[in-house]
Amino acid sequence: MKIPSELFPKCEDDDNDMMMNLRSDDTFVQNAGWYAAQCRCENLVRRHEQQHVLYMEQGVGMNTPVIIKYPFWQYTSENPDAFYVCINKGGAYCPMEINDRAVCIGADIADILTALPEKV
Repeated sequence: MKIPSELFPKCEDDDNDMMMNLRSDDTFVQNAGWYAAQCRCENLVRRHEQQHVLYMEQGVGMNTPVIIKYPFWQYTSENPDAFYVCINKGGAYCPMEINDRAVCIGADIADILTALPEKV
């Protein structure tokens, strides 16, 4: 049950092992780059908020739902032309308020991607 070190992704800058940026311990990086990306995301959402939009959430759990999950639910609720998709093996669900404009798939993302035709 161990992962060989050669399978760890490496940083392109210094070849150190990469780590997931999860808010589970004191290594979560919410620095200037994080805030710049958040701003770009907010601007993208704002520019398209009343258009046909697909909000697709893949593997987002309840560690930090205020960053992706809850906003996607809210954006879908506020825009009648929006649609929400959740792919999560252990937690695919959405509020009843958007249920008619949502698909929740309780499966492993790798299995879903493998099942897609090559042309997609």
